Amino acid sequence: MATTTSRSALHLTATLLTATVALYMTLVAFGNITDFGTNQQFVRHVLAMDTTFKDDDLMWRAITNEGVQDAAYVAIIVWETVAALVLLYGTWLWARRDHVGARRVSTYGLLMVMLLFGAGFIAIGGEWFAMWQSGDWNGLDAATRAFLFSGVVLVAVHLPMKQTDSTT
Repeated sequence: MATTTSRSALHLTATLLTATVALYMTLVAFGNITDFGTNQQFVRHVLAMDTTFKDDDLMWRAITNEGVQDAAYVAIIVWETVAALVLLYGTWLWARRDHVGARRVSTYGLLMVMLLFGAGFIAIGGEWFAMWQSGDWNGLDAATRAFLFSGVVLVAVHLPMKQTDSTT
């Protein structure tokens, strides 16, 4: 009985945490689509590096072409949307008790989120484009929260759930 209870608790944990990240990414993508201009300005300012310390050794990295900036922003929105859909599918698989498929799909979705916030916002935005220098356009705290949250969920999804087949 204790094994069944812990198995059920781990399954519920993986399901609800995957659903929570799916909800978060859905709301992020929805917000960026329906309020396109707000974060478009964020991306433009980060890439232009116009609120950084203006160090000549770094400013050559700036991207000031608005077409390139907007293409980067649209790519971010597409990535967010796909990640949300993958995580929603992973949640559906958890609900169907397909542990093997749910774990695999959830892993893909969580890695997409971690790559976006870790590589995209923390590494590229934060370091390459020196976002950390901006008092106005610094998204490192929010990116770190999303990255860590997704990482915790990824660990939870990979906790061992003993099972006899993929439907139990």
